[in-house]
This record gives sequence, C-alpha cells and structure tokens, in this order.
Amino acid sequence: MNLRDLRYLVALAEHKHFGRAAAASFVSQPTLSTQIRKLEEELGVTLVERLPRKVLFTSVGREVVQHARAVLREVDEIKAVARRTLDPEAGTLRLGIFPTLGPYLLPHIVPRMRERFPHLELLLTEEKTQVVLDQLREGRLDAGILALPIHDEQLHSEPLFDEPFLLAVPEGHPLARRKSLKLDELADHSLLLLEDGHCLRDQALEVCHHAGASEQGGFRATSLETLRQMVAANVGITLLPLLAVKPPVAPSEHLQLVPFRGTPPRRHIGLVWRRSSAQAGLLKSLAELIRALPRDLFEYHAAA
Repeated sequence: MNLRDLRYLVALAEHKHFGRAAAASFVSQPTLSTQIRKLEEELGVTLVERLPRKVLFTSVGREVVQHARAVLREVDEIKAVARRTLDPEAGTLRLGIFPTLGPYLLPHIVPRMRERFPHLELLLTEEKTQVVLDQLREGRLDAGILALPIHDEQLHSEPLFDEPFLLAVPEGHPLARRKSLKLDELADHSLLLLEDGHCLRDQALEVCHHAGASEQGGFRATSLETLRQMVAANVGITLLPLLAVKPPVAPSEHLQLVPFRGTPPRRHIGLVWRRSSAQAGLLKSLAELIRALPRDLFEYHAAA
C-alpha cells in the first residue's frame, strides 16, 4: 500500500467515475483501475462495485476512503510543517468562503494579503457553508471564512467582524421613505429569501423570527444578486448584508436601503481552521489582517 494508491482511491470516491478520477490524477484510466485492483488484492476485500457507467463503493470501501482521507490529510500536514520551517508565510493557502460574502469581502482583503504575504499562494474556493466545512474537515481546504458559531470540537474559530443587515425595499414601497426603523417594525411583513443551503437564508429566518416577520412564498433566489434584482423589480423586500452594498459594488437602481436603529441584526464572521493545522500561526496573522480592515467598511452611511 502506498500514498499514490490512496490518492487514486480518494479521487475515485470524489468523482464516482474512473475516467474523471484518472484525469484528475493525471494518469490513464487503465493505470488507475489497475492500482485500485491491486489495493483490493492487498487488503483482501472489494472496495468498488464496477457497474456500467457507474461506480459504487462497498461499505468497507467507504470506510477505507474515510481512513485514506485522514492519512493523506496528515501527510499534507507533515509537508506543511516542513514548508513552514523554511518560511512560515510561504507555501499555499486553500481558503474557502461562502457565496453571499466572497464577492464583497475578497476585493477588500486580497490586495492586503498579497502585500502582507508576498510569498503565499492563495487558492480560493467559493461554496455554500456546508461544502466548505466538509472540505475543511477532509483536508481539501486549509481554512474557511464563515458565519459563526461553528459547533465542531475539531475546528478552531477566530472572530473577525460583525456585518450588519440592511432592509432593501423597492423605491415605491412605504418603508422606502423611512430613514431608519426598529426591527419589530418588520412584524407582519414577508421577506424574499435565498434557497435552502445558504447560511444567509438561515440568518434571515432568524431575523424574521425575532421581528415577527415571515418568508414570502412562491420564490426563492439562487444568489444574492438575484435577490437584489427581484427587490428592484418590486417583487418584495429582503435583508442585504452591508458589504453587499459597499463599493466596489455599484448602487442598484429602483432599490432603497433602510438601516435599523439601535443594535441592528447582524451576522458574525470568523476564520475557521482545523485545530491540528500546521498553519495556525499563519492563519492567526491572517485573522489579524482582516480584523484591521477600516471600521467604516462596516458602517452604513446613506447617500446624500
């Protein structure tokens, strides 16, 4: 048994197809298939059911894949330790971020990261929160910028900032004339929300619960930009995170933003990584860099 064969096995588990797994592993399909058969022979068990146009893992195969991922993750950590010895701020950082934050936060932090960590290769992945967490646990990502709290004893969470929500309404809506409002003034209103799987949906539902509001039926957006356009088209009202309306994002026509008085509803954003990570020192430095963003970035100032 060798690490190469374990990587082939994990690739097959991820792609569920010999051809795609071979391409991802930069080998021919016969080579990958042969090595997995040799692995099965060495272990004395069947790991994969080979069906026409389909690959199914046996129960023992699925268990072996889990252990293979753990082994490969530890090997990557060993390599990372060695790289950090030579240069603690060099190497590669695989960072995940969720879609309702990524496009709006990254323009503010990536230039700072390049300046602060000139020898660091940054690989970005934009996925829904659960996918980022899964890839983080499996070792396919080094860290994630996510909404807190994250309940997992294997992961460390470093708070970064709080991002307030604004109410977005069509320009002809009765609430568009308000300079600000209290959260409980949303009672009996219904809001447009994102589809299942987006953490912003869960956050908005929590706000609705506290305000006595509800979800507007018949429509669920697949992205924050779709949600914004539906409000501008006078379909309904919604909550938008503050960074999604800050430059370099262009203002939306036919849409009015209304801040909340007092302590506005907000989401708590943090940097999350495995407690066992060899990159903890680098990631703490990254967290400090993000926390040093200008404070007015998280404050709303209405256009004059």
